[in-house]
Amino acid sequence: MKGKASVIAVSLGLLIWLAPLWAHHSFAAEYDEKKPVTLKGIVTKVEWTNPHARFYVDVKDDKGNVTSWNLELASPNVLVRNGWTRKSLQVGDPVQVSGSQAKDGSNMANARAVILADGRKVFAGSSSDGGPQQ
Repeated sequence: MKGKASVIAVSLGLLIWLAPLWAHHSFAAEYDEKKPVTLKGIVTKVEWTNPHARFYVDVKDDKGNVTSWNLELASPNVLVRNGWTRKSLQVGDPVQVSGSQAKDGSNMANARAVILADGRKVFAGSSSDGGPQQ
């Protein structure tokens, strides 16, 4: 009986440890590189987290309507290797983003490159720009 309980405990522990891997996705599963987007807007939120950093941008169209976009980047480690810092994107910064829209057509995209408020162009390290296949 003790042996069975140990096996169950170890199995549950392993499942909990591996759970984040199941949540991770490939570029091709979620984004369509045949749906390129170029967005200009204002940063409203930045999440510097694993497995992918994210930021959110409010984009205003010609009529003044605002649409919020969710933009995925590579991991913070990859971003740092590409010249980013935690302060590269700040709430309120104007940015221009090029990337690939989500397959479902939602206002979500995988960013390929970002032109920051100071004019620097930084690469997002995504699979679609030759970055690591995540």
